[in-house]
Amino acid sequence: MTSQPPSSPLPPEQPAEEVPTCYRHPDRETWVRCQRCDRPICPDCMRDAAVGFQCPECVAEGNKGVRQARSTFGGSVVRTPYVTWAILALNAIVFGAQYLLGNRVTLQLAMWPAGVAMGEYHRLITAAVVHGGIFHLVVNTWALYVVGPYLERAFGHTRFLALYVLSALGGSVLGLWFDPLDQPSVGASGAVYGLFGAIFVVNRRLNMDVRGIAVLIGLNLVITFLFPTISWTGHIGGLVTGAALAAALAYAPKGNRTLWQVAALIGALAILLALVFVRTGAILASLA
Repeated sequence: MTSQPPSSPLPPEQPAEEVPTCYRHPDRETWVRCQRCDRPICPDCMRDAAVGFQCPECVAEGNKGVRQARSTFGGSVVRTPYVTWAILALNAIVFGAQYLLGNRVTLQLAMWPAGVAMGEYHRLITAAVVHGGIFHLVVNTWALYVVGPYLERAFGHTRFLALYVLSALGGSVLGLWFDPLDQPSVGASGAVYGLFGAIFVVNRRLNMDVRGIAVLIGLNLVITFLFPTISWTGHIGGLVTGAALAAALAYAPKGNRTLWQVAALIGALAILLALVFVRTGAILASLA
């Protein structure tokens, strides 16, 4: 009589392997893991790394120790001079409004010392976006088109915008002090002259040849005083303000450079506003 050997017991049933899911999206299955923290990550969370992929948090943590590229004088790197293009577009739009609506736009926005004294302070800035004719517009916008991108790349978007606006304000403030009360003035010339002064300072700081810009500034100053219809105050005020601000930005100590630059810009704004309030007070007192 034969007998069957006893059968070996069946092995215990193994639990099914758990499918990993993305640590940020638990409803998504994934078999890819971050190369730094080993957490599972789905395609939406994968960031290319030198080897494999990393999760967004590891990438952000790694970027903290990487120095961000800066412009020559501390601003963000500028690939496209958006501020320059925006100012050019604004000048064109306002000129179009002047053409369509006539003198109403000009009268509302022009620099008019008596109007500023009566509380219309916007004129100190808005005068830089209105022009006295197509030739006036073309000359100023062409100058901005040529020099604006260079300075915007040197200083970064924000610093360049501050330089432009404060130069325009500087020209208006000098006009407020020395132009006749009933004499309006328009144009971006004050701001453009500020950019001329800034290029001179920047090129000196970088040990570049400044003879060309010096000749250009000299010729423009001669033209300024040859024609009585040109506002010499706007040109000189913008030139001095732009050169002074560019010097503060370009020669700021590298240690805490941003702090020094911000302090210089705020200080210049405070000085210009103080000059405005002193002068408007004197004008009102003389009219009382």
